[in-house]
Amino acid sequence: MQPLKQLTQSLRILAEREHCVFAPSDLAAAVPECEHLAVLLSRATKAGLLKRVCRGIYLYPLPDYSEEHLLFHAAARLRAGEFNYISLETVLSDAGVISQVPMNWISLMTSGRSHVVSCGNYGRIEFVHTSQRPNDVSAELTYDSERHLWRASVRQALRDMKATRRSMELVDEEAARELV
Repeated sequence: MQPLKQLTQSLRILAEREHCVFAPSDLAAAVPECEHLAVLLSRATKAGLLKRVCRGIYLYPLPDYSEEHLLFHAAARLRAGEFNYISLETVLSDAGVISQVPMNWISLMTSGRSHVVSCGNYGRIEFVHTSQRPNDVSAELTYDSERHLWRASVRQALRDMKATRRSMELVDEEAARELV
């Protein structure tokens, strides 16, 4: 069977609303005999079977998949081997503690290196390095099943803002006190 056809059949069977963002290693398992995965992924993208979100991340566009959480799902796949959690302006904006909402930009703390990943029209993912271990912050984290990532409390997000020397000018101190 042709690799593109095999990939198409595998994705139709395996992909679901909660699992349609893939790294190349995920897709390689669907076509184990394919020797040129990069070429196959390029063809699948050109054919409209996959959408390239950013380098190393692909979306299998299902009709009922909302792209609202796509950046979070991409971040989870990009740094699957690292300790990551949603924090900084992303958490504070969601909680109403900062006045400006970062559009198409999410910020996560990571045990990996700091880096900003451009996801084209989808937005940007900012990874900010932390030396904190999971045990150090576990009491301040909850799992966000919609985003497939851990999420910091407002208290932890404020600590992370200070630790990374981010601007605190937009923080509404009164709103922060009410939530901490």
